[in-house]
Amino acid sequence: MTSWWLRALFSIFIWPGLLTGAAFGWFLLWMGRKLTARFQGRKGPLFYQPFFDFWKLVGKKTIIPVGVNPFAFYALPVISVLSVVMALALLPMPGQSAFSFEGDLILFIYLLEVPAIMDILAGYVTRSVYAQVGSMREAILTIAYNLPFLSALIALALRIKTFQLSGFASASISIATVVAAITLLLALLAQLKVNPFSIPNAEQEIVAGIHVEYNGLPLALFELTHALEASAFVGLIGCLFLGPVSSVALKLLVVLVISLVLIFLVNIIAAGTARLKIQHAFKFYWTWGILASIVVFIVALVL
Repeated sequence: MTSWWLRALFSIFIWPGLLTGAAFGWFLLWMGRKLTARFQGRKGPLFYQPFFDFWKLVGKKTIIPVGVNPFAFYALPVISVLSVVMALALLPMPGQSAFSFEGDLILFIYLLEVPAIMDILAGYVTRSVYAQVGSMREAILTIAYNLPFLSALIALALRIKTFQLSGFASASISIATVVAAITLLLALLAQLKVNPFSIPNAEQEIVAGIHVEYNGLPLALFELTHALEASAFVGLIGCLFLGPVSSVALKLLVVLVISLVLIFLVNIIAAGTARLKIQHAFKFYWTWGILASIVVFIVALVL
């Protein structure tokens, strides 16, 4: 029992949880900023800039807007961080063995949905018109991008006949795996809030969006959540390609390579597109998202 608790704490706080997830997420976000800068002919930030941005916010005084409930103001970002950390602890990364049970995929999906719900609530808690516009857009976009995201995971679960994440990591690579990864990439654009789906936090339109009234430590926690989400979503796709690999070192290399490829593709798309209107983004996911969902189910269940 003691050994299980030690492994559980290790999974939550170190690998693949809080510390590793934050460091890797900041690295992915830095890489995105660096690539975008290079595409635009700029030098871009140094690799430690995301961490410095986080630490600077932690050191700033938190100012709670007048009339805002202090408990809700602080609780929403804390819940966001905790939910993603627990989701990361469920990922079947090489060396992770504490959490694995039938149906953990459903819990994983639920935990990854919590930050979006907290974002939506944050916009209304702060009573800012700009934040409420961002919350409305986030709610609509969440409904849209979850269609291909959930379809890809359910289709793969039906193919390998398990809703256990470790089954995803041990399954052999097939055409269904590749199609599911492409479908998940489609959802990843909106989940990471990059162009053309950076609609909830459109600074030029709604003044930093949902978090416009947040500052100091609460804002730092929301930024940390974003880094952890990047690790979780990218790590999930990377786990789909671990089946044929037996060595732990090679598995880590596979996840790293796939993560870099995904971030590269995401930022090429982001740099080459303009932000869509919310109605166009919703239409995109409910046309191309539905098409991708149908394809992934056909490939998973027939081929």
